[in-house]
Amino acid sequence: MSDLFDDPAPSDRPGQNAPEFTVSEISGEVKRTLEGTFGRIRVKGEVGRVFKARSGHLYYDIKDDRSVLACTTWKGQVASLSVVPEEGLEVVVTGRLTAFGAQSKYNMNVDEVAVAGQGALMALLEKRKKQLEAEGLFASERKKALPYLPQIIGVVTSPSGAVIRDILHRLRDRFPRKVLVWPVAVQGQNCAPEVARAIEGFNQLTPGGALPRPDLIIVARGGGAIEDLWGFNEEIVARAAAASAIPLISAVGHETDTTLIDFVSDRRAPTPTAAAELAVPVRLELMAWAETQGARLTRAAGQAVQMRRQRLNDLARALPKPDTLLETPRQRLDRISDRLPGALISGVQRRRVHLSETAASLRPAALRQLVQGRRDRLCNLSARLTLRPIQREMTAQREALARLSQRLDAAQKQRIDRQRQSLDAAGRQLDILSYKATLERGYAVVRSGEEILTTKSAAAKAGALQIEFADGRLDLEGGVAPAPKKAGATPPAEGGAGQGSLF
Repeated sequence: MSDLFDDPAPSDRPGQNAPEFTVSEISGEVKRTLEGTFGRIRVKGEVGRVFKARSGHLYYDIKDDRSVLACTTWKGQVASLSVVPEEGLEVVVTGRLTAFGAQSKYNMNVDEVAVAGQGALMALLEKRKKQLEAEGLFASERKKALPYLPQIIGVVTSPSGAVIRDILHRLRDRFPRKVLVWPVAVQGQNCAPEVARAIEGFNQLTPGGALPRPDLIIVARGGGAIEDLWGFNEEIVARAAAASAIPLISAVGHETDTTLIDFVSDRRAPTPTAAAELAVPVRLELMAWAETQGARLTRAAGQAVQMRRQRLNDLARALPKPDTLLETPRQRLDRISDRLPGALISGVQRRRVHLSETAASLRPAALRQLVQGRRDRLCNLSARLTLRPIQREMTAQREALARLSQRLDAAQKQRIDRQRQSLDAAGRQLDILSYKATLERGYAVVRSGEEILTTKSAAAKAGALQIEFADGRLDLEGGVAPAPKKAGATPPAEGGAGQGSLF
């Protein structure tokens, strides 16, 4: 028995007494060893190949100058990542090492990704900036003008910070306006999605509704490190600001801080307080300007009236006086008035003399002589008017009428001939299509009174039949009896008559 526990001889193969494992057992043991030994770890490296599967899982590599570590972020973990891995980005990933026994591989399940250092953040920012600029989101022609005096201002910021108080205080000092605050996280993982949703939410409001749509949006945050402001460098925030139909002012950080939203917004303010100053004018200054403009308008109107009055006076001095204008016509009227009585008397006298002269010539003998002269002239004209010209005219008209009648008869005859030919053609076509032509080919029509019979059963029920052939009709009494069958004879077809059929 002691030989069983002795060490094997040098000539024997080693490991003869080692336990045997199945492939699944050894894979499970390796997985448990990896997960138990390392637990939750952080790894720093450069992102290599990145692949997002249709299922939503994210597969990528973390590498250095000598090795590559495969990493996996499941679909449910991708949304919680503060930084989405991009190829060439230096990051620090946090997660757990595990093994995939089916292929004897190990990888790291990553649930948190952070950029390794400010230099990497700036490189990522520069890459995103170039990408969005290439798409035209920074172009000045797509930026919208700010409203001069918005009725409602939407503010996207944290409700508990000093930023919203500074904006409200500045608006109250300059020109009080209605303000809608959309509370968001201004740093951390939730910052970018909440800011993007806030911009989209303001754009989806209905103008004049229960919650009215703002005329202007201010996205504001106080100063901080680049890591604190990184949410405003995310691509979803920049695209939401670029797609906003409402004019947008970005006021993120201090004057020296620059984020991606500053380039796509319609106007950038160095501070949140400056954003409030850009949003509205100073009410007192506006009132003073309005009063100044009103005073200028009043002075301009007064000066214009004064200038026109002076011009009218100058033109009036160049005109003659009304009395001077009427002196000559008045004198002419006086002279005519003095001459009028004598002119009336003289005119009446001239007309009386003319009437006397005319009346002296109107004697009965003169009138009779005038009438006789007119009568003689009428007789002469009547004698000249004979029937010969009238007869010639009537003859010419009669000949013309005869010619027209001949032409009309010829045209009518031609038309009747054409109509007759067309009618004959139609008749021939009708004869071809008529059942009479069918009767000529040996068929017959069976009637019972006015009804045409097409079946044997109908003919059997009829009291009297009439068969129409091509050469006439034949009357039958008592219906149709079935024909007796003869040996060796083929019964005629139903409804047949000779070579034809009944229909």
